[in-house]
Amino acid sequence: MRTVQLDHTAVCAGDRYLSAEFLAAIPGLRVGAPFGTFLPVDLGNGVTLDYYEKRDEPIQSQYYAFLVPDERLASMLARLEAAGVTYDADPAHTEPGRANHLFGGRGAYFADPDGHNMEIMTRPYVRA
Repeated sequence: MRTVQLDHTAVCAGDRYLSAEFLAAIPGLRVGAPFGTFLPVDLGNGVTLDYYEKRDEPIQSQYYAFLVPDERLASMLARLEAAGVTYDADPAHTEPGRANHLFGGRGAYFADPDGHNMEIMTRPYVRA
């Protein structure tokens, strides 16, 4: 029997190309070919973020968390710095330029071009 798995989710963007390329560049992913009105970023685990352009109304900020390999976090933080994007140790963005050390790993938060709150972390949250 198959388990329930997330296949894709739509991410609203003011400019789907700008936002998809921004996100893909941080972990070194690629943007796929357009699929109808969507522009997918393949996360490598069978899940895609499908960027959808929404210009007629404000983008409502969402939260997306990505589990990344330990050995890639430093390069991802360096890419954020090179792009002039501030990252923070906390989701409220009050500890700029710092990574956190939660659950025996490291992580950071940053905003994408549309104000979505993005988290990169090397260890999943401990759930009771």
